Amino acid sequence: MNERALPKSMLNLGVIHLFILYVVWGSTYLAMRVAVSGTHGFSPFTMGALRVLMAGIILLTWAAVRRHPVRLTRRDAWVLAITAACLWLGGNGLVLWAEQYADSGYAALMVGTVPLWTALLESILDRKLPTPILVASLLAGFAGIALLNASALAHGDESRWYASLALIVAPVSWAVGTIVQKRRPLTISSPLVVSGYQQLFAGLGFAAVAALLGEPWGAPSHQAWMALAYLIIFGSVLAFTSFGVALRLLPASVVLTYAYVNPVIALFLGWALLGEPIGIWNLTGAALILLSVAGVFRANRKSSTPRQSVPPHEESVPTATSQ
Repeated sequence: MNERALPKSMLNLGVIHLFILYVVWGSTYLAMRVAVSGTHGFSPFTMGALRVLMAGIILLTWAAVRRHPVRLTRRDAWVLAITAACLWLGGNGLVLWAEQYADSGYAALMVGTVPLWTALLESILDRKLPTPILVASLLAGFAGIALLNASALAHGDESRWYASLALIVAPVSWAVGTIVQKRRPLTISSPLVVSGYQQLFAGLGFAAVAALLGEPWGAPSHQAWMALAYLIIFGSVLAFTSFGVALRLLPASVVLTYAYVNPVIALFLGWALLGEPIGIWNLTGAALILLSVAGVFRANRKSSTPRQSVPPHEESVPTATSQ
């Protein structure tokens, strides 16, 4: 997008929405930690079901009000179901489970490795040797992962080991979902509809897993309910909207800086509000991961031909809403 074609007021609006994206998506890890931690939190897959079912209904209702076509072809339904399983159930669900035992800042940094896994898997699928920049970026990123896990496991018990394993598998699952969505383009043009159905399908998957595991409902505290409401309203609806607006008003390369900023905000919030420790190992691992993500983006820009910015639902989005 040519910034000169937009008036200053529109660019300022784009910056405002990008700031919302930074803060809200960066804070979702803290909210998830509050929602599932302790004896007065939700069970993780039960909480996931409540969050994405509500968010999916809201997004689809909004799309219908705006008269976006909401009917699905059979092919689109299958692609959305598969990507929902990878992005939400495998990606977000494992993060939710892990945050019962792991710090929110650590979880955010591990999820921030999604671009590394995506680049590695695409190189394997394409049978294409990675460029020297990409190789160096991947090595730096995986060194950062090793440092973070060494720090996390140094004084951890068995549950911490399982949480670390889950936080390695989660970004791999998210990367697989991203690749499937990229290589199986949908006929739906509305990102609201795409995200709405993905979260609706994921909600059904979360509910099925919660039932199979026999997760107890428990007695969620007021703080847990507030965290759930924040994740639905701000994490899944507001931030998603801000992402779409920012992509329309700002260059995609600027918007995608959330991949660097969100883990830093999550690390700071976990330290400031939950007293999560930040040591030299954490900072070194975080720096390596962020540098590696920057290197992957640079390598991708050099290897790709100029093209029009893709719509929001074709980006790697941690709605998470990344969580």
